[in-house]
Amino acid sequence: MSQAKATPSLKTARGLGSAKEGTDHWWMQRLSAIAMMVLSPLMILLVITLIGEDYATATAKIGSPFWGGVAFLFICASFYHAHLGLQVVIEDYISYHAARLTTIIVVRGVLIVLGLIAAFSVLRLMLA
Repeated sequence: MSQAKATPSLKTARGLGSAKEGTDHWWMQRLSAIAMMVLSPLMILLVITLIGEDYATATAKIGSPFWGGVAFLFICASFYHAHLGLQVVIEDYISYHAARLTTIIVVRGVLIVLGLIAAFSVLRLMLA
């Protein structure tokens, strides 16, 4: 008798169950948040030290291996963390499947483009 009740609920839930990625997504959000907790104070310190400096000083400081590396890692961690967080928000609040998928793809594409521009800008300063 319990099988008869389980079959209709399984049928209605088909396609809505676990995608086997929820735990990985959760862990990646936590790890990127930890990276942001370490890198954010360093980026704040960098910005504070650059207040009032001229362009040449700022580019030289960001072009140094340490500060350039901090900036590069911060960009990577922040854009990845933003991607993970926005994906969850989109999945939670957009119920229509096609709109949800389209929005996720567009947001992911925008974040990739902006992240690459930012990362290549820092790399250009480091390699100049």
